[in-house]
Amino acid sequence: MQDILGMIGQLERPRLLVRAARAGVEQYRREQMLPRLLGALAPPRSGAAVLELLELEAEADVRRRAGTADYAVQRHVEHLIALMGEARLIRAAARRARWRAEGAAG
Repeated sequence: MQDILGMIGQLERPRLLVRAARAGVEQYRREQMLPRLLGALAPPRSGAAVLELLELEAEADVRRRAGTADYAVQRHVEHLIALMGEARLIRAAARRARWRAEGAAG
């Protein structure tokens, strides 16, 4: 199975959606956004959150492409912001783990 960051990296979305999400990712706060987007009381771990967000984002993209009346661009951008934010957190955790491993080996 492909890794989570690779799955996020393979998303191909319109530039305007991606630009809007990039503008919002600096203000991403997982404790506020994830419970609202995922309907959970507490945010799940990053990997689980990403998998759920990928499903929600894919559903939003299907609606966007079909031009359905229930498509909400704001919600779609929020899914992308959360995906980008979680990807940043996963990368940062991996960097910390490598740093600790290198420090322990040295």
